[in-house]
Amino acid sequence: MTGPSTIIDPRDDVLGRSRVTDTPELEAFYEELAARNAGAFWKRANAIEPWEPATRYRPTLWRYAEMRAMCLRALDLVRPDEAGRRVVTLLNDSDAGRENVAVCGWLFSGMQAMRPGEITPAHKHTASAHRFIMEGKGAYTVVDGHHITLGANDYVLTPNGCWHDHGVAADGEVSIWQDGLDIPLMNSLETNFYAVYDQPAQTAAYPADDLPLTYGGAALRPEGVAAWEKPYSPVMVYRWEAVRDALLNLAKVSVGSPFDGHMMRYANPLTGGWALQTMGAHMRMLPGGFRGKAHRHTGNVVYNVARGRGCSIIGGQRYDWQTHDIFCVPAWTWHEHVNLDAAEEAFLFSFNDFPVMEALGVRIEEPFPKNDGHQICAS
Repeated sequence: MTGPSTIIDPRDDVLGRSRVTDTPELEAFYEELAARNAGAFWKRANAIEPWEPATRYRPTLWRYAEMRAMCLRALDLVRPDEAGRRVVTLLNDSDAGRENVAVCGWLFSGMQAMRPGEITPAHKHTASAHRFIMEGKGAYTVVDGHHITLGANDYVLTPNGCWHDHGVAADGEVSIWQDGLDIPLMNSLETNFYAVYDQPAQTAAYPADDLPLTYGGAALRPEGVAAWEKPYSPVMVYRWEAVRDALLNLAKVSVGSPFDGHMMRYANPLTGGWALQTMGAHMRMLPGGFRGKAHRHTGNVVYNVARGRGCSIIGGQRYDWQTHDIFCVPAWTWHEHVNLDAAEEAFLFSFNDFPVMEALGVRIEEPFPKNDGHQICAS
């Protein structure tokens, strides 16, 4: 095409942005470049260097009642030893989500159900993983020989490169949990490795729950044990009751955040940093009747409603949620949370890719500047 290049964003019609007028000579030049596996940067500069982040992902909500039924159907259709991991994948409602097998951004998520006596064969991978337990009894994981028991609303780590298997004790109950991994990120970096253990399951090499019992004491560090030198949290599992009580105690002495209510980070107690290197997680408590203000930030967040009912306004659209519904907020998208119960607290678990944003120096956040901090809801 000849004539002035189309300016999609009016802001691009300024010195410093690409606004080249194509000519027949330039068109011929472009063809010569293409024949040499090259191109003219100014043809795509404005698109690949946007004024602000432009997400390819959409806010998406998964109803727990519906997804729970899908997970239970999978129990009858596929054996865990055949599937490797019998996970129902949560795909973002976007082309990018389906293409990258992503829940939001470079994050993966799925839901997994297991019957009593079943195991997921032991394996390891480059991708880091963590899990949020939604229901059941008797679930456990074994990570590098450490046997860890799991209960509802517990948050457990499976750091990258660690041998791990999962299961439900024979005297337990059907258990369901949400997986979160950085598989899309590892694949984009072309660093993903996978290996299977030489036995179906590991033999525990330590007393049950040795790591959380050793390192899980708030503000306490154990003496007389070997120094922990691994780059992830030694706690391994964060118990729901302790997290809930910590938030209730925080609420006694703090008004909390105008955006997130009272919020706790699942942290490495030895460093104060994130529990994993590439993914972070929080639990937030929204007081009864809480109406948060809107903000946005770089980085993607996936939420799981640990308890309560409410709604979130994401990109101007309302999404109602209740216990164990899952929803996501794509990067740089305005969002605000509301607790629709006037008397009872709501608890929102979430995981994110903030550690990557911080390591790269690109974690940025800003409040909504209009309408007293609230979006105009389109629905």
